Amino acid sequence: MDIMLILQVIVLLGAIYVGIRLGGIGIGYAGGLGVVILGLCLGMKPGSIPWDVILIIMSVIAAISAMQLAGGLDYLVQIAEKILRSNPKHINYLAPTVTYFLTILAGTGHTAFSMIPVIVEVAKEQNIKPSSPLSIAVVASQIAITASPVSAAVVYMSGVLEPLGWSYPLLLGIWIVTTFAACMLTAFIMTLITDLDLSKDKVYQERLAAGLVNPPKGAQHIELKPGAKLSVGIFLIGVLLVVLYATAISKIGGKPVFIENVIVPRDAAIMSFMLGVATFITMLCKIEVGKIGESSVFKSGMVACVCVLGVAWLGNTFVGGYTNEIKGLAENWVKAIPALLAVVFFLAAMLLYSQAATAKAITPVAVAALGISAANPGDAYMLVASFAAVSALFVLPTYPTLLGAVQMDDTGTTRLGKYIFNHAFLVPGVLAIAISVALGFLIAPMFA
Repeated sequence: MDIMLILQVIVLLGAIYVGIRLGGIGIGYAGGLGVVILGLCLGMKPGSIPWDVILIIMSVIAAISAMQLAGGLDYLVQIAEKILRSNPKHINYLAPTVTYFLTILAGTGHTAFSMIPVIVEVAKEQNIKPSSPLSIAVVASQIAITASPVSAAVVYMSGVLEPLGWSYPLLLGIWIVTTFAACMLTAFIMTLITDLDLSKDKVYQERLAAGLVNPPKGAQHIELKPGAKLSVGIFLIGVLLVVLYATAISKIGGKPVFIENVIVPRDAAIMSFMLGVATFITMLCKIEVGKIGESSVFKSGMVACVCVLGVAWLGNTFVGGYTNEIKGLAENWVKAIPALLAVVFFLAAMLLYSQAATAKAITPVAVAALGISAANPGDAYMLVASFAAVSALFVLPTYPTLLGAVQMDDTGTTRLGKYIFNHAFLVPGVLAIAISVALGFLIAPMFA
């Protein structure tokens, strides 16, 4: 290992560390600074910026922001709260189910923000530590990105795998089954191994004595705006059209399902459909366009875009400088133990802070290393099976929904440890990804 490599690794990890310390959008800022230092001081060519990932995130966030302003998110939260309160003792299963399907629908895990206060309230009413359902729910909202038909990660990965014989509907089916089953199995395991009795938690008792814990308020009635239900209907139609179009242009057995000469590719279709959805919501629900930029979803979505820009660009710059070396290691390790591809995805996701950016940075290297091609697609099932591992955004306690869960749990049971990694989300997150990958390696070869 030469001195230049050591310095480049120090800059890479140093930028990530500074970003973690800054928090929020600062992670993106520090990533851009790292690119400057690697390029101007250490001679590395700046990597590619994942524009397609950023633009898909922006367009989806634009549609969800319009729906939020029309009251659609309040309506969805109202439905979700009814589901949670229908059987509150099973909140460990219902909470991740709700956040999972909200992410599937919206293509972003930021929708989990709206559910965190509800989960805390219901858990307190049942004398259950909120940390248990919250940790599983946040992890479920992240892993569901790898099964959402409108997420940038799924769009990219399906584009890579389709020429290798994997159709879009088949991929969605495998990823939804494996990831959701993994979330439910994780909830089962965490329920068995966790002491759920809130009254026994020392931190909770201290906060309760200090008057820092708000008493449960019970079900809250939200006065819906006139266009709330209509906005959700428009958004659902948009998502359905995305799925139908993506299926129509996909290929099964090398033959197109419906459309042979594809003029609008899948990523462009998602962007245009989502912007179209935002247009119809704006017109038909009569919302004020000027207020869309003030919505919480829009702000958090734009922060996510900057984070992806900075951190993914930094990661691509470093990976691009050592493509051949990484390719050689991947070829030796992954061929010997296929599941190690999931480990590579997992470790990269910790640093790149985005499922889509991780998939885009690592997949081409893995494809080249394994010699996968349209003529020789034999090992492509490894990519299908390992895809869920790009969701390891919970490892470093910096992701917005993770921090939101810590801040909104006034009982103090959802907390960060002194040693960075010992937080409430690590064990359920690792379990969910490990089970997803294991199920993937069990199911995917059946369709190879």
